[in-house]
Amino acid sequence: MSILSSIDRPADLKKLPASMLPKLAAEIRQFLITNVAQTGGHLGPNLGVVELTIALHRVFDSPADAIIFDTGHQAYVHKILTGRKDFTNLRHAGGLSGYPSRAESVHDVVENSHATTSLSWADGIARGKQLANDPHCVVAVIGDGALTGGMAWEALNNIAEDPNRPIVIVINDNGRSYSPTVGGFMRRLDVARKLDNMRVNKKYEEFLDWGKEQLQNAGNPGKFAYDALRGLKHGLKDVFFDAGIFDSLRLKYLGPVDGHDITQLSEAFTMAKNYGGPVVVHTVTEKGRGYKPAEENTEDHFHAVGVIHPETGLPVVASRFGWTKVFADEIVQLARKDKRILGVTAAMMYPVGLALMQQEFPQRVIDAGIAEQHAITMAAGLAHSGYRPIVALYATFLNRAFDQLLMDVALHQAPVTICLDRAGITGDDGPSHNGMWDLAIGTIIPGLHLAIPRDEQQLRKLLQESVNLAAPTVIRYPKGELPLPLPALRTIDGVDLIYEANTDAVDESLLIVSYGPMVQTAVDAIKYLPENLPVKIVDPRWALPISESLLSLASTAKAVVTVEDGIVAGGIGTEISRILRARGVFTPVVNLGIRKEFLRHDSRESLLQQQGIDSPALAKTISDIFKSENITL
Repeated sequence: MSILSSIDRPADLKKLPASMLPKLAAEIRQFLITNVAQTGGHLGPNLGVVELTIALHRVFDSPADAIIFDTGHQAYVHKILTGRKDFTNLRHAGGLSGYPSRAESVHDVVENSHATTSLSWADGIARGKQLANDPHCVVAVIGDGALTGGMAWEALNNIAEDPNRPIVIVINDNGRSYSPTVGGFMRRLDVARKLDNMRVNKKYEEFLDWGKEQLQNAGNPGKFAYDALRGLKHGLKDVFFDAGIFDSLRLKYLGPVDGHDITQLSEAFTMAKNYGGPVVVHTVTEKGRGYKPAEENTEDHFHAVGVIHPETGLPVVASRFGWTKVFADEIVQLARKDKRILGVTAAMMYPVGLALMQQEFPQRVIDAGIAEQHAITMAAGLAHSGYRPIVALYATFLNRAFDQLLMDVALHQAPVTICLDRAGITGDDGPSHNGMWDLAIGTIIPGLHLAIPRDEQQLRKLLQESVNLAAPTVIRYPKGELPLPLPALRTIDGVDLIYEANTDAVDESLLIVSYGPMVQTAVDAIKYLPENLPVKIVDPRWALPISESLLSLASTAKAVVTVEDGIVAGGIGTEISRILRARGVFTPVVNLGIRKEFLRHDSRESLLQQQGIDSPALAKTISDIFKSENITL
């Protein structure tokens, strides 16, 4: 009988003798490799926090002691230890979420999967416990990458104001978020790791030479490294890390602690718990630990995987050429022709496709860390200096930088291009990762140009056009594989006519206005509609601003249906309807898209069907609406 089979709740874990914990850790790692290989998911981050999570649940009393994970993709081990061991349908409909979920367990406090939020949550919950005279504490497990985000530092500033606030901040320091972690604070953590290594190995002279080199090359971080090394040289064993900002905030600091030594972790967590005020515990872990393919994958240590062969880590089905790869290729080609073009990302160098450009033009690609707000405003500054920055983000993360897009980019008409990967319904990662808000955001921003390519050729063309516009631009495209090319029959003043049937000189046809991936969906829906239906399908390419040629087509149509892969309320279709009404045009317009609700994790195909915007559902919706409105064509 395995040890893991006897663990159904944290109380079971506490009963185990310490001698059994290494075997439990090995069983959990094998469980993760076997199960995540079958479903896909965040494998590397969870392999790195096995011992850390075991120690957390040995020392703290969840859920009375609230444990918050930032970001939630490192919570698989937490799920296992809190009674959720059925990973059969992980990230699929009816199965476990890939992130913490209140619907699953009382042990999941925050359904977070956007980084840098945990410390603010912890501060609020801890304040509530203080007001209620609740003696329990709050634990925030924050990856070192999340400490590159400003929200984390805003929270630290508040946490530090009260020396009695019962918060334990666990830094899971593996040297990377998705990509290697960047920034000055991360350099200090790196120095701490090296100093700790020196403290253990006592190679004083060797590391003193290293400290001198740091002093010469790294400024202040080098100085405190050198001073600490001198202290150790003279036997001051406790002087191994000046906690820098933590010290200045008067936060207690413990570490660095070996994040794979359960005994060390348990001792540090017990000290932090008993202290009764805010304490930082700096743990050093290895992403992908215990799984050779992940350890050897230096690109991302198997941060997130699809279905793979567990023995080799190779994908079961090789991925086809996708949207991100087209962007990656095209931005390099543009950069070769135009030295003004710079790439900017927020800790997502590989996922958004900027790694190729970084390899060829290392000085022209900027990783801002998990700091979308800073990235957008910095891009505005770069544009002011004469450059053409292209900021590549996941669509869902643009939400975090709305104010910067509005007030720093749009207000100043800065020629910044923002490329949104994984736009629209993405599915498996759940409500926080569907990139469904950007279109509604875009419609309220003055002067914004927003493009939605339908295939590879259009993505390349629209990217080329965007960097030549003297205005803020957004290009959004979905997750996954490229569709087949979908050429236009002809172009009508910039609007691509994709399909036309049964129309005559007096154009009283049904006009379907579709965008990006929904263009093919609209074409496929035709076969479910009456054969003699007079219909046109158009793709405006540039969704914003609404073009005069599109409005003209809509004005002469018998009825208009718009379909978009975004929130329908306040979206592009709604904006078309508003403008037509304001001009006194009362052509019936039906807007289709995603309902204003959070979508639970499921496949993209299933969610499109549920929202009534896959091909059969789209055709039925059109037919039903026209019947109910008594519209005849």
